[in-house]
Amino acid sequence: MTLALELAKRINAFSYGDLPPDAIHWAKVGILDFAGVTLAGSREDAARLVERALVPGAGPSVVFGSDRRVGPLDAAAINGAASHALDFDDCNNTFGGHPSVPLLPALFALADDVGANGRDFLTAYVTGFEVETKIAMGVHLHHYTKGWHPTATLGVFGAAAACAKLMGLNEERTATALAIAASLASGIKANFGTMVKPLHVGHCTRNGLFAALLAREGYTANPGSVFEHKHGFFEVFNGAGNYDAAKILPAWANPLDIVKPGIAIKQYPCCGSTHPALDAMLELVRRHALKPEQVARIDSWTHPRRLEHTNRPDPNSGLDAKFSVQYCLARALTDGAIKIEHFEGEAFRDPAVRRVLPRVHAAAYTTAQFPADNHLGAEVKVTTIDGKVFTMKVDQPLGRTSANPLSPERLREKFENCSARVLPQDVIARLYTAIQGFENLKDVREVTALAGGHGARAPRAKSARAG
Repeated sequence: MTLALELAKRINAFSYGDLPPDAIHWAKVGILDFAGVTLAGSREDAARLVERALVPGAGPSVVFGSDRRVGPLDAAAINGAASHALDFDDCNNTFGGHPSVPLLPALFALADDVGANGRDFLTAYVTGFEVETKIAMGVHLHHYTKGWHPTATLGVFGAAAACAKLMGLNEERTATALAIAASLASGIKANFGTMVKPLHVGHCTRNGLFAALLAREGYTANPGSVFEHKHGFFEVFNGAGNYDAAKILPAWANPLDIVKPGIAIKQYPCCGSTHPALDAMLELVRRHALKPEQVARIDSWTHPRRLEHTNRPDPNSGLDAKFSVQYCLARALTDGAIKIEHFEGEAFRDPAVRRVLPRVHAAAYTTAQFPADNHLGAEVKVTTIDGKVFTMKVDQPLGRTSANPLSPERLREKFENCSARVLPQDVIARLYTAIQGFENLKDVREVTALAGGHGARAPRAKSARAG
């Protein structure tokens, strides 16, 4: 039996009773983080312009942060773009990308349409998470280094699986949904640092939902060989000798990927590849009370694969700055923190930061600094004008795995700070409570109603980078 059919069998058999308590906990963490970053991202141009271009008609599905309801496919696209607009959403080590945002915009849009209780929704979410991360095991790291954006190219399978699960499709139609999704997979890293990166997510989560809806209606595809065919997903996206499909099925739910390595919750609203260096730099700033005028030079070493898309010494937009390890480290020195506002409007031109930028030097680390299997570390060295040298090494950023989590207090603080850009405090408190008890919800629409227009503020003024 081929991969699509074998995955469909496992998707169909998976149930809420198969979820250990840790999986339920981490699924609720993922939903909470998603809700916060999507609400904050809903005011960004990357989301607003998607909605403007789509010109959506009325429908059942909530546009987060507004009182508008549109068709499920449009809601998935808009909320998907919003969820990734700030690059503040969760990550996963197996996936090599952002696992929740391909899944949750589609699932919430679908739940608004067809209805779903909390347990069925959580089951669908964890199922989609497992599908996309286990496929990732078979194609990485070549898939990532070749230039594909796995969040989109692999996330579309997770979205299709999750939506098929929520609709209760049988094995045959679930396999068809996966096969359709293979032809809708897209997203290249050349567009990182622009609005197209969050568009990848909107497009992917919409396409996953679309694939499942088409399969429900009886659309045909080729589940019998869509992955394995000489013109199938593996050969076209990775190429002969650059994938290992045999890794995928034995790893299914052993353990669930949402539990181990788990969800990586971002502390900072910028590319995750900058985060270990930021952890190190911020610790040096706090420990030694460093000020810009004291610093002669900053040296940063990160993994070569991560440096490849974050070595941007002269960022030319707020989005570009999110992918500049130089900008992020300079901002950590000037402000002692990394905030959403540091990537808005003309903040990337801040004269104080620009004065520091030429002093920041980024390079790839070697096996003399970190073991060959460590892809998540960073070392930062700060040299002061009077010759003092301070160094800090970080093996992985805080929150990167379930074994190194952010505290519940930090999770709630991030959620509240993000949500406060759109919602009043009383609605934020009710939304937090609803998500904490997600498995007890009789109707997930209780959450989307709160994430919608209940007391939402008017949109902020259009930023300078709208173009």
